Amino acid sequence: MKKSEIRFSIALDDQKVPEAISWSATDAGPDIHFAKAINVAIWDRNQDGTMKIDLWTKDMPVDAMKYFVVDNIGAMAETIMTATNDVVMATKMRDLCRVLTDHIDEENKKQK
Repeated sequence: MKKSEIRFSIALDDQKVPEAISWSATDAGPDIHFAKAINVAIWDRNQDGTMKIDLWTKDMPVDAMKYFVVDNIGAMAETIMTATNDVVMATKMRDLCRVLTDHIDEENKKQK
Protein backbone atom coordinates (compact mmCIF):
# COMPACT_ATOMS: atom_id res chain seq x y z
CA MET A 1 0.00 0.00 0.00
CA LYS A 2 1.32 3.43 -0.93
CA LYS A 3 1.12 6.14 1.71
CA SER A 4 1.07 9.88 1.17
CA GLU A 5 1.38 12.71 3.68
CA ILE A 6 0.25 16.32 3.68
CA ARG A 7 1.78 18.62 6.30
CA PHE A 8 0.68 22.11 7.26
CA SER A 9 2.86 24.53 9.19
CA ILE A 10 1.29 27.61 10.77
CA ALA A 11 3.37 30.51 12.09
CA LEU A 12 1.43 32.42 14.77
CA ASP A 13 1.96 35.86 16.25
CA ASP A 14 1.92 36.40 20.02
CA GLN A 15 -1.92 36.59 19.91
CA LYS A 16 -2.05 33.23 18.11
CA VAL A 17 -3.19 34.81 14.83
CA PRO A 18 -1.71 33.09 11.74
CA GLU A 19 1.05 35.11 10.08
CA ALA A 20 2.18 32.48 7.61
CA ILE A 21 0.83 29.18 6.33
CA SER A 22 2.97 26.68 4.49
CA TRP A 23 2.39 23.14 3.35
CA SER A 24 4.16 20.23 1.78
CA ALA A 25 3.01 16.89 0.45
CA THR A 26 4.88 13.76 -0.47
CA ASP A 27 3.14 13.70 -3.87
CA ALA A 28 3.82 17.42 -4.54
CA GLY A 29 7.59 17.13 -4.62
CA PRO A 30 10.13 18.42 -2.13
CA ASP A 31 9.13 22.10 -2.28
CA ILE A 32 7.39 23.97 0.52
CA HIS A 33 4.31 25.83 -0.72
CA PHE A 34 2.81 28.94 0.86
CA ALA A 35 -0.83 29.92 1.27
CA LYS A 36 -2.85 32.75 2.75
CA ALA A 37 -5.74 30.50 3.77
CA ILE A 38 -6.61 26.84 4.24
CA ASN A 39 -9.91 25.05 4.60
CA VAL A 40 -9.73 21.39 5.58
CA ALA A 41 -12.83 19.27 6.08
CA ILE A 42 -12.60 15.72 7.36
CA TRP A 43 -15.47 13.26 7.78
CA ASP A 44 -14.95 11.71 11.20
CA ARG A 45 -16.21 8.14 11.02
CA ASN A 46 -16.45 7.82 14.81
CA GLN A 47 -18.45 11.03 15.29
CA ASP A 48 -20.29 10.56 11.96
CA GLY A 49 -19.78 14.24 11.22
CA THR A 50 -17.47 16.83 9.75
CA MET A 51 -14.43 18.20 11.51
CA LYS A 52 -13.13 21.46 10.02
CA ILE A 53 -10.02 23.57 10.16
CA ASP A 54 -10.32 27.09 8.74
CA LEU A 55 -7.27 29.34 8.98
CA TRP A 56 -6.24 32.48 7.18
CA THR A 57 -3.35 34.87 7.56
CA LYS A 58 -3.88 38.40 8.76
CA ASP A 59 -2.77 39.72 5.35
CA MET A 60 -5.48 37.79 3.48
CA PRO A 61 -7.60 40.45 1.70
CA VAL A 62 -11.33 40.33 2.47
CA ASP A 63 -12.38 40.07 -1.18
CA ALA A 64 -9.87 37.25 -1.76
CA MET A 65 -11.31 35.43 1.26
CA LYS A 66 -14.79 35.72 -0.23
CA TYR A 67 -13.60 34.35 -3.59
CA PHE A 68 -11.80 31.56 -1.69
CA VAL A 69 -15.10 30.54 -0.07
CA VAL A 70 -16.92 30.62 -3.43
CA ASP A 71 -14.14 28.53 -5.00
CA ASN A 72 -14.57 25.99 -2.20
CA ILE A 73 -18.30 25.75 -2.86
CA GLY A 74 -17.56 25.24 -6.57
CA ALA A 75 -15.05 22.52 -5.77
CA MET A 76 -17.60 20.84 -3.52
CA ALA A 77 -20.11 20.93 -6.41
CA GLU A 78 -17.60 19.01 -8.52
CA THR A 79 -17.01 16.57 -5.65
CA ILE A 80 -20.72 15.88 -5.16
CA MET A 81 -21.12 15.35 -8.90
CA THR A 82 -18.18 12.95 -9.10
CA ALA A 83 -19.00 11.08 -5.88
CA THR A 84 -22.79 10.82 -6.16
CA ASN A 85 -23.79 11.99 -9.65
CA ASP A 86 -26.38 14.25 -7.97
CA VAL A 87 -26.97 16.72 -10.80
CA VAL A 88 -29.58 18.74 -8.88
CA MET A 89 -27.35 19.36 -5.88
CA ALA A 90 -24.29 20.17 -8.04
CA THR A 91 -26.31 22.57 -10.20
CA LYS A 92 -27.74 24.40 -7.18
CA MET A 93 -24.25 24.77 -5.72
CA ARG A 94 -22.90 26.13 -9.03
CA ASP A 95 -25.85 28.54 -9.24
CA LEU A 96 -25.04 29.75 -5.72
CA CYS A 97 -21.44 30.32 -6.81
CA ARG A 98 -22.61 32.54 -9.68
CA VAL A 99 -24.89 34.55 -7.36
CA LEU A 100 -22.13 35.00 -4.78
CA THR A 101 -19.52 35.92 -7.40
CA ASP A 102 -21.88 38.57 -8.81
CA HIS A 103 -22.38 39.90 -5.26
CA ILE A 104 -18.63 40.12 -4.61
CA ASP A 105 -18.00 41.75 -8.00
CA GLU A 106 -20.73 44.30 -7.29
CA GLU A 107 -19.24 45.08 -3.87
CA ASN A 108 -15.81 45.56 -5.43
CA LYS A 109 -17.22 47.97 -8.04
CA LYS A 110 -18.81 50.11 -5.28
CA GLN A 111 -15.52 50.32 -3.40
CA LYS A 112 -13.58 51.63 -6.41
